[in-house]
This record gives sequence, C-alpha cells and structure tokens, in this order.
Amino acid sequence: MESADETGIHVVDDIGDPEIREVDAQQRRIQAFSVGLEGAGDRKTIGTVIYKSIYTVILSKKFNLLIPFGPLAIFVQKKTNQNGWVFILGLLGIMPLAERLGYTTEQLAFYSGPTIGGLLNATFGNATELIISIYALRTGRIRVVQLSLLGSLLSNLLFVLGIAFFSGGIVRKEQVFNKATAVVDSGLLLMAVMGLLFPASLHSTGTEVHLGVSELALSRVSSCVLLLAYVASIIFQLKNIKHLEGNQHGEILYSGDQDQDQDEEGEAPPEISKWESVIWLGITAAAISILSEYLVDAIEGTSLAWGVPVAFISVILLPIGGNTAAVTTSVMFAMKDKLDVSLGVAIGSSTQISMFIIPFCVVVGWIFGRPVDLNFQLFETATLFMTVLFVAFMMQWLQAILYMKTLPPDTSLLLSKQQELKQWYYSRILKPRNTGRQK
Repeated sequence: MESADETGIHVVDDIGDPEIREVDAQQRRIQAFSVGLEGAGDRKTIGTVIYKSIYTVILSKKFNLLIPFGPLAIFVQKKTNQNGWVFILGLLGIMPLAERLGYTTEQLAFYSGPTIGGLLNATFGNATELIISIYALRTGRIRVVQLSLLGSLLSNLLFVLGIAFFSGGIVRKEQVFNKATAVVDSGLLLMAVMGLLFPASLHSTGTEVHLGVSELALSRVSSCVLLLAYVASIIFQLKNIKHLEGNQHGEILYSGDQDQDQDEEGEAPPEISKWESVIWLGITAAAISILSEYLVDAIEGTSLAWGVPVAFISVILLPIGGNTAAVTTSVMFAMKDKLDVSLGVAIGSSTQISMFIIPFCVVVGWIFGRPVDLNFQLFETATLFMTVLFVAFMMQWLQAILYMKTLPPDTSLLLSKQQELKQWYYSRILKPRNTGRQK
C-alpha cells in the first residue's frame, strides 16, 4: 500500500503483507551473513598487512637482530646503573634504528614526488644526530653536542667516503659521478667551515670587544646566514634536479664497455605503503628519542669507568650509531657503480650537518637560553678545515682526471703538439726578439 506524508514523499507500506515480510527478512539474513564474511575477511586482511609490514621493515634484515639491545640497555641502567654497559648496549641498539629511519624515509619519498621526497631526505637524513644533539643540548651538555657533530662530519668525509671509493674500486677499475652535484656540495662545505672558523679565530686571537659576548653573537649571526644558505641550496637543487640528473651522462665518461654500463637498472618499487611509512617513521623516531636519552646520560659515566676522555667517546664512538646506515648505503651503491649516490650520502650528509644541524642547534640553544656557539676550539676546527680542503681538492682532481679521459687520443696528442709549438715559438722567436730590443 502506497501513501503520501505531509512533505509529499511517497512511502510504500507493505508491512501488512506476510509474503513481503518473509522475503525481506530472508534478504536481511543473507545481507548480514555477507557482511559477516566481509568483516572476517577484512580482519584477516588487516592481520596479513600488519604481519607483512613487520616482516618487511623488521624481520627481513639480519642487522635488525641488534634492536633488542636497546631495551636491554634501558633494563641494565634501571637495575645495575653500569654506564659502560649501558653505552655499549644503547649504541648497538640505536644502529639498526637509525638504518630503519633512513629506510622508512626513502619509502615515504616514493609517494611524495621528487620535491617533497627531496625535502624529506634532507630533513630526516641525519635525524639520529639531530635527536641526540637536541637531548644533549637540553641537559646542558654543550661540549658533547659540538664533539658528536664534529665526529659525524669527520666520519662522513673520511671513513664513509673512503670506504665507498675502496669498495667500488674493488669491483670496477673506474667509477663515475655527477660533476655539478659534487661542485655544489664542496662549495657548501667550504662555506660552512668558514662559518665555524671565524668564531674560533676570534676566540683564539683574544680580539673580542666583549669577552664571550662577541663570540656568541657572531656565532648566532653566522648560524642564521648558514641556515638561509642551506634553504637556498635545497630550493636550487629541487628546482634543478632534472637538469642535474641529465648532466650526469653528458659530462662524465663511462669506463669499460659503455653500452653495458649505461644500462641502468630500473628503479625498485616501494616495499611498504604510504601510511605504513608514516607510522614506521614515527615509531623509529620515537624509539631513537628514548634510547638517545640513556645513551647521552651514560657518556660521562662511561668515560670515568673506561678511563677515556669524553672527547674520544663523543667524536669516535657516538657517531657510529648515526653513520651505520650511511656506511652500508655508500658501500652498496659504490659496488653497483652508482658513485653519485655514495657521494650524496657522504658529502651531502656532511653538508647537511654543517649547514643545518650545527646552526640549528645554535638557534635552539639561543631560544632555550643555552650559550651554544660555533667555537669548536682551535684544534678541532683546524682538523675539520683540513679535512674539507682535502675532500674539495680530491673532487677537483677526480673531475680533471675524468675530463682528460673523455678526450680522444688524437686530441690529447694535438694538445701536446700545441704545447711543444708554443715552447719552440717562445724560445726561437719571442726570446731573441726581446733580447734584441733590450740591446
């Protein structure tokens, strides 16, 4: 039976018909059964997704077997308070977490495009060092902040870059890299070191107008300039990323069988979804934050227990936790003849630390009322300056060698003949003519 209500909407009233009621009840039972099956299937699918995600991120890598050392370090600190063991266990536990943090950042970059992906890699590339530095800064350990960041710089520029060249050289006689990117990173490194050099020189020469105040003010101004320069470099690289990648094959010689070497492998698809990447990124960052607290608190006690200075622990041992992912990544890509990636990991990471993390710590200390400056002391600053100069000159030397190899044999012979002709013209014509004029 059909009726109309006050709004003019027609309503079908078949409740009084028993046949229609029976059919309707049967349809509802079928629908409820189907929904129940779908719900069970959804629960099964969710469980499968969670297991697959845990297996992909955690269980698939043997290196992640070190993760339980992190909770063990917390347990040892609560029960025994032996700082030496806490530091060792915490360092072992934070190494796989730092590697997984980089992994989840790379997975998230697949879904965000080249611009946002580049910003993500630039932001979370050295998140472990940043988290450790922020906690040490919050507890007033300013010297630990300076030495740990200095150790990360030296480790990236000397150890990571050196082992990448060595491991790549074992597999291939010659390797290639992007000239434009290397020049930009080397220039930024030199600029950052100059920013660190001025406060140390001002302190060492004793020419401050106001003792301690001038040095701190110069450090804060230099930090703001470095941060602006780093942001400008990121914008430049993101806007010109296609151009820089396109020059990689036009400016650099591929050694050996060029047809074989120029066949690049296809980019691997992401292993986890976008929301899985976001969730795992938050989990790993939180775990590193918790573990870094116990790691930093154990430094001074470890120094007393082992009889070694705090500088050795901060410069040599502490950066191992954050640079584990850099070492494995640089070696892996160098052996695949992708030296560009290895240089981006080593030199790019050093650029980020010197241009972003160190000035950022100075600004954060300024906000929190901590007198953090860029004076890393004279010896430490000189060591970093010589290291950056060595890396910059080495990159220029490698570029010159690769350029000479791009010249065909007859061109090289022509250049040598031109040089001989210039020497003959000078010795036989110009020199006697000048001598005659003088007489």
